[in-house]
Amino acid sequence: MLFPFHRYKREHPEFYLFFKNVLGFTPRNIRLYEMAFIHKSKSVQTGKGARINNERLEYLGDAVLGAMVAEYLYKKYPYQGEGFLTEMRSKLVSRANLNKLAHKIGLSELVQSARSNQGGFKSVDGDAFEALVGAIYLEKGYRFTRHIIIDKVIAAHVDVDAVAHTDWNFKSKLIDWGQKGHHKISFDVERVFYQGKESRREYDVRVKIDDTPAEHAVDYSIKAAEQLAAEKTYKSLQEKGLIAPHTEEQPPITI
Repeated sequence: MLFPFHRYKREHPEFYLFFKNVLGFTPRNIRLYEMAFIHKSKSVQTGKGARINNERLEYLGDAVLGAMVAEYLYKKYPYQGEGFLTEMRSKLVSRANLNKLAHKIGLSELVQSARSNQGGFKSVDGDAFEALVGAIYLEKGYRFTRHIIIDKVIAAHVDVDAVAHTDWNFKSKLIDWGQKGHHKISFDVERVFYQGKESRREYDVRVKIDDTPAEHAVDYSIKAAEQLAAEKTYKSLQEKGLIAPHTEEQPPITI
């Protein structure tokens, strides 16, 4: 039985206002959207032993969001090549960007998670955003979901042209820096783990400079974890004065 949405105006006003003011539509299968906001760390156990959380919706939303963003960029930049479009899509659907977007639109306030825990929880808001995309798609279809996510969320809250001019591929930047300074840069997968039963695999990747451990990061793919670890390492080196901001200078390295 569908739960009447108007009851959320009184009992869960933040949920009601998010859909009314941010997304601008009335959901019918509200339980589906409630599931989208349940992180695996707060999984609900059913009587049959199943665990209810947003991982399956996140999986679906990831694929749907990737297709929508690819279409959006293809039309927005008609004269740009495949390389530019691929990098732009990676920037827009990166965990870092989706986390920021979820926080900006107030989605992070609705997510149920054990935020005090450490480990693979840094992407909780971005995961919920993808799960929301999956929920809208299941209930409303592709065209409606594209209108909400692209027109009402991304176009309204993300400066896409500014994103195009931001540094993103820190792995390449770090490797280039290493080559110019004659430093060996490597990325090691230190552990592969699951956060609880029926979870997705996560990778903990650490950067090494001349075999000396630097920063590390966790994500759902090795490639994404490498990018996050490279970004943390690159910025750390800048803070230490080992990489001069916006220049190609190579100060002597001491980690």
